[in-house]
Amino acid sequence: MTRQAIAAAAARWHWPPGVRPYAPDDWHVTLHFLGAVPLARLPALQAGLAVPFTPFRWTLEGPACWPHGLAVLASARAAPPLAALHRRLAHALRALALPVETWPLRPHVTLARRADGAQCPAGGSPIVWPVREYVLARSTGEPAPRYTIVARYPATGP
Repeated sequence: MTRQAIAAAAARWHWPPGVRPYAPDDWHVTLHFLGAVPLARLPALQAGLAVPFTPFRWTLEGPACWPHGLAVLASARAAPPLAALHRRLAHALRALALPVETWPLRPHVTLARRADGAQCPAGGSPIVWPVREYVLARSTGEPAPRYTIVARYPATGP
């Protein structure tokens, strides 16, 4: 249901030539960007990122054109449970001696890159995203799929 709603929202945009849309399988919300991590650290990383959380919902409030040609669906702020999960993961990353970004969480789904000149649709219905898991993903370096899932972390509560 969420992917269908995002697809419907993406279909309302008017894209310029040269835009690089994300495929539906690549739509995600980045909680922390890790950069290059040596493969030898992967087992510890997978284990260390298992943090408790209960399922919750957060809302993508609408479309936005961000600097550097990003077309996104965004929220004005992180819902409290999403912000709490972000903080728990930051703590886990620090415990693993990995760097943690210092800028505030701006939850969004990137629809396209190189979208300078895209016509951002006005309005639209908010999209409620039920969060029942988070994942550790790695970039493939390819246009599609852009990411592969390394580990899944299901909610630990009701």
